[in-house]
Amino acid sequence: MYISIADDLKKQFHAACALKGLKMSQVVAELIEQWGKAHDTSLSEVSAHGVKDKVVKSILKSCNS
Repeated sequence: MYISIADDLKKQFHAACALKGLKMSQVVAELIEQWGKAHDTSLSEVSAHGVKDKVVKSILKSCNS
């Protein structure tokens, strides 16, 4: 996944993750999972919007790792 964010925000996020001994990708995956739960996004709801189940399951599995 590639996202575009301000350099200052990326540097702050990188530093905060480093202080906690975490990888940025690890934290982003957790945040995406939390967002999905907060917005009641289920596998069936996402699939209904045209995303293949296999792809969605792979994404959700990586978020839980």
